[in-house]
Amino acid sequence: MRGIALYERIARMAKPPVVEDKNLEHMLKATAGYSRMAERDVALLLTLYGTAMATTELAKITVSDYLEADGTVKVNSAVRHDVAHNGELRPLYWSNRRVVNAVDKYLAWRLAHKHGATVKKGAYRGLDPASSLFLTDDGKPYALTAKTLPSGVVSYSCNTLGAVISKLHANAGIKGGNAQAARRTWAVKQHRKGYDLVHIAKILGHKSVTTTKRLVEGDPTRLADIVAGAV
Repeated sequence: MRGIALYERIARMAKPPVVEDKNLEHMLKATAGYSRMAERDVALLLTLYGTAMATTELAKITVSDYLEADGTVKVNSAVRHDVAHNGELRPLYWSNRRVVNAVDKYLAWRLAHKHGATVKKGAYRGLDPASSLFLTDDGKPYALTAKTLPSGVVSYSCNTLGAVISKLHANAGIKGGNAQAARRTWAVKQHRKGYDLVHIAKILGHKSVTTTKRLVEGDPTRLADIVAGAV
């Protein structure tokens, strides 16, 4: 029994998987081909893997966090304190062309289907700037659930959007794939490229570099490389 309890504790501490490029590309291709909301879901996945935002942040971020009033992309944006998972402002950059192209395509779809459209012509590409960037199939914002922790801090979760993200991974055969896997994947990839932990932590919104270090440790590709070069 003690052995089982130890195993369960270890399992709970297990890190989410790192989704390698070939698996991500497969998931994007599968999503584009089979999803009922392909424009949204492809944009959602690329934003998830391109910015490392958490599920609740993706649910709360708005059109005006992505667009300027004149319709241009707000390259230097921010994860606002009321959006951030830890309640602290941090930078958000819409500088990845592939992510931007996917979000632009989704916003054009939204306007055509009147999801969050506004009567104000011209501004924010005809979309309500206060509306959530990502909407449900019915064009509504994803519902958030609030929970007060013992410390008195209010924590939010978005199980509905989390389920969408997990399902997109499952449909592509990626075991354990979820928003946390995307955040870890982003961190590991930046670490492989040689970026320092301080900058990686800043984008992730980690208060401690130690948290980021734990996230990137045990890189499966690096371990495989070590074994591959053993003899």
